[in-house]
Amino acid sequence: QVQLVESGGGSVQAGGSLKLSCQIFGYVPVTAFMGWFRQAPGKEREGVASIDIDTPASTYYADSGRGRFTISKDNAKNTLYLRMNSLKPEDTAMYFCALTTANVGSLFRLAPSRFDYWGQGTQVTVSS
Repeated sequence: QVQLVESGGGSVQAGGSLKLSCQIFGYVPVTAFMGWFRQAPGKEREGVASIDIDTPASTYYADSGRGRFTISKDNAKNTLYLRMNSLKPEDTAMYFCALTTANVGSLFRLAPSRFDYWGQGTQVTVSS
């Protein structure tokens, strides 16, 4: 059983930065795929960034965060990160990390429905 625990959220002004962390507990196979997702009030959960655990250089980003967000994993610390720069008010949301052990096709790398394990989320609030 995998457990994911996010941290690092907070309140920042527009243009600021935050680094979210997701501590991973339990066995994670090398075939796993992990991602960061977010959900704003009244909106559907959406993918932000994802990473192939087996090939960490393989990262994928939604248009909303490309060029501003960076996903990475520290295997020694068993932690997934999301570095967010140049934050905008529209980035305000609850951010979740998630993991799947299933094969994720190229069309579904940022699809919440494809991920099996979820953390409890960490709130990010960006003020203008």
